[in-house]
Amino acid sequence: MNELDTLVDHARTAFAQAATPADLENAKALFLGKSGRVTELMKGMAQLPVEEKKARGAAINVAKQAIEAALNARRQALADAELEAQLRAEALDVSLPGRRRAGGGLHPVSRTLERIEAIFASMGFDVADGPEVESDWHSFTSLNNPPNHPARSMQDTFYVDLNGEDGTPYNLRPHTSPMQVRYAHQQVKKLAAQFEAAERDPNASAPEIRVIAPGRTYRVDSDATHSPMFHQCEGLWLGANVSFKDLKVVFTDFCRTFFESDDLVLRFRPSFFPFTEPSAEIDIQFQSGPLAGRWLEVAGSGQVHPNVVRNMGLDPERYIGFAFGMGPDRLTMLRYGVNDLRLFFDGDLRFLSQFQ
Repeated sequence: MNELDTLVDHARTAFAQAATPADLENAKALFLGKSGRVTELMKGMAQLPVEEKKARGAAINVAKQAIEAALNARRQALADAELEAQLRAEALDVSLPGRRRAGGGLHPVSRTLERIEAIFASMGFDVADGPEVESDWHSFTSLNNPPNHPARSMQDTFYVDLNGEDGTPYNLRPHTSPMQVRYAHQQVKKLAAQFEAAERDPNASAPEIRVIAPGRTYRVDSDATHSPMFHQCEGLWLGANVSFKDLKVVFTDFCRTFFESDDLVLRFRPSFFPFTEPSAEIDIQFQSGPLAGRWLEVAGSGQVHPNVVRNMGLDPERYIGFAFGMGPDRLTMLRYGVNDLRLFFDGDLRFLSQFQ
């Protein structure tokens, strides 16, 4: 074995002993660096006769190429070993069972809304729908709440940077009453035809509007029992002879069905709402359980004001009836014994999963 073969063997051994890329670079410098063995051999060729330089240079180049090949092979081996170690560290044990995704379910407030709709549907009420961004006329003026009316301050709402045809800004509806007005406008022609039929035939069905309007509403309010976004469900029953007595019967039946208890009583307290006259707050009192003996406000109500009936496109001499508005969020709190409204909207699955 000549000198160059021995040099290549030494280089291969040194590279094989390098445990890290840094060690390999140090070993490389011994052979291929500026002061390395191969570089010294190249410099020594200057002392050789011209006729020997060509053969000696070719032999040194062959040895240099072999050393570089060994260097590259060791570099790749170290890189592969590092990747293998990383893969082992990050490996997944596919033999373990996977984490099962729990099944979803309805939000407790959504459950309440569905329950409300089902109960009133059994009483013959339709369910109305409408936009959440409303005009000033639908949100206030049509409900006997003209501009600058002091009652508007009770319903501080959010306004959007867009004006309606009358120049007033659109708003996020503060209640679902606009849906009642829109629903009534859609029924005007149908009611007129039914009214004419009833005049010709005493046995024909009397024309009436019977509808609830559930949905999201918005007001500038936030504490343990209020939220800037909340839900409301309003009801409307207009007909030829719908009285306050009908309101009491309907709402009492609803409450007893909703809470699955006949062991509760209702109280109607005189109040003021611009869209009803007379008006009343509705309180309930449970006769047993943790809330027994306490009067709890659950809704506002009253006979629909003639101006509101007129703004619905109907004749207040022909149509009379009642309206009410209640908070499904508060009913949900009472039904499930929750004392902080904000829990429903925090999105904490630990809390929400209790209702599935």
